[in-house]
Amino acid sequence: MNKEIKNIRVRLDQLDNKLLKIIKKRLYLVDKVLKNKEFKKDIIDKKRINIILRNIQKKSIKMNIDKKVTGRIWASIIKACIDYEFRKFKKK
Repeated sequence: MNKEIKNIRVRLDQLDNKLLKIIKKRLYLVDKVLKNKEFKKDIIDKKRINIILRNIQKKSIKMNIDKKVTGRIWASIIKACIDYEFRKFKKK
């Protein structure tokens, strides 16, 4: 394998490790929000989801990042967090 590719992959692995730490922090905050939700129906907030995705699109354009890529990433994060909330929800 090309040495440059190997070096780039090491840097990608380092970024992945940072992303994992950020995801852990995000799930911690999701847990805190979930504790304040009374009903399962409160888990999905379509208005908030639309705002988040719109903001990501605007920021992506501003930062010259492919908005389709960031849109798909954030949609996946949101879906994964919603699934996580449904699994963790405890009736009060």
